[in-house]
Amino acid sequence: MGFARTCSVALVGVEGVVVEVQADLEPGVAAFTLVGLPDKSLTESRDRVRAAIVNSQAEWPQKKITVGLSPASVPKGGSGFDLAVAAALLAAAERIDPTAIADLVLIGELGLDGRVRPVRGILPAVLAAADAGYHQVVVPEQTAGEAALVPGVSVLGVRTLRQLIAILTDEPVPQEPPHEDGRPDPMLAGLLLPGAGAGTGLAAGPAGQPADTLPDLADVAGQHTARRALEIAAAGGHHLFLTGPPGAGKTMLAERLPGILPPLTRQESLEATAVHSVAGILPPGEPLVRHAPYCAPHHSATMQSLVGGGNGLPRPGAVSLAHRGVLFLDESPEFSAKALDALRQPLESGHVIVARAAGVVRLPARFLLVLAANPCPCGRHTLHGTGCECPSAVIRRYQARLSGPLLDRVDLRVEARPVTRSDLLGHGPRGEPSSTVAARVREARDRAATRLADTPWTVNSAIPGHALRTRFPAAPGALAAVEHDLERGLLTARGLDRVLRVAWTVADLAGHDRPTADDLALALELRTGIARGIPATQGEWT
Repeated sequence: MGFARTCSVALVGVEGVVVEVQADLEPGVAAFTLVGLPDKSLTESRDRVRAAIVNSQAEWPQKKITVGLSPASVPKGGSGFDLAVAAALLAAAERIDPTAIADLVLIGELGLDGRVRPVRGILPAVLAAADAGYHQVVVPEQTAGEAALVPGVSVLGVRTLRQLIAILTDEPVPQEPPHEDGRPDPMLAGLLLPGAGAGTGLAAGPAGQPADTLPDLADVAGQHTARRALEIAAAGGHHLFLTGPPGAGKTMLAERLPGILPPLTRQESLEATAVHSVAGILPPGEPLVRHAPYCAPHHSATMQSLVGGGNGLPRPGAVSLAHRGVLFLDESPEFSAKALDALRQPLESGHVIVARAAGVVRLPARFLLVLAANPCPCGRHTLHGTGCECPSAVIRRYQARLSGPLLDRVDLRVEARPVTRSDLLGHGPRGEPSSTVAARVREARDRAATRLADTPWTVNSAIPGHALRTRFPAAPGALAAVEHDLERGLLTARGLDRVLRVAWTVADLAGHDRPTADDLALALELRTGIARGIPATQGEWT
């Protein structure tokens, strides 16, 4: 009788659970039993592992084989357990030393020829192994860079099962032929899930461009008020609602928001990379998401595609793919009411909890929401002399598709007016480029980070209302207009807190120690849409 054990990782959402893979060999009729709540793809690993071991010039044990995956109560799926199952079997058959793999975490799919194929979710799997106290992991060679992002973990990237056997037995490591440049690599197919990235724009930018080729804010003609609101949104992490006729530049503005956001911190990069890796949209050769993701789903998206779902355990949706970045909902009234209202909880908490019969999954969802909408179905309601024929009841019904509770969670509401001839033809002043605006955004965020150094928050939009009112008061007398609007019913209690957060961001951009009356007036104007006599010229923060 032979016994051996090693470890692998089961992913539940974007969180990993270390699984002990045990192999037991007993005399009897040759059979292979896999227990421990495996799904269909994991059950099929019996055939993959057997073919891989035989084709790697190792002897297949003709005994009664039982492989157990513990804890048995955790659902397990995917092909990432193949490498651990094969190693445990070989150790139980004494082909390799059982003690050599007892403290290893092995992740990877096996091809029938013994090649180790990459799988999705390597980063969160290695993070889970590190948190559990493991310091050595074995992963496919193509994903070694992604696994190496986790500090304190020794990563071994292998190309074939033969290489792993040789390394564990101190034999000469066979040299496998490298992949030929210029030919498609079928081994990378496991990293990208077809269709999973549709409409997401990936992590680099609105069309998957590198960060240094993102659309420039200088391309937007006019729209000084909307540009200022975009800058405030980027500086404080505030949600934005753009309304206006077709062709005013709402989509252009939203696509340029990632270009003025600060680069992600190391922790934020790891969080975003983990989600993209699990979703199967992490570009090969780019193991780390360094810039704010941008996700723009079509208005036909279902609620499950927005917040997460799918068969079995839920998979990340658009709100998670936009984690630490921008979620842009163009033509937002055309989204289903259920899908839009499902955003309310993640907008407040920064995560989404999806419950299914197979289990409950907590997915990260701290994103910057940008909504865009036309004023009416034809889009010409606010234009003069263009012949909008939409009945008033139709207009009210169209605008009511965005519920009050959802809009109450949006800090900035701006009307994008039609572009004038002088702005469009370049006769007016040219707008600032993204680099100039991004520099001001970074300075404002640095001021906020310094002020919030002894707190768990880093941006103004994350400060709870009670702490905002008690620990960070505005200048004396600055709240008079806010209190007046609260008494008139123009602001809710949540709206009051959001106005204060925006005012602090305006103060950070202007270099003020505390929000002044003018800062509060601008925040109120951007919240309610009622003019407060504040100049809207972009760049005037003092």
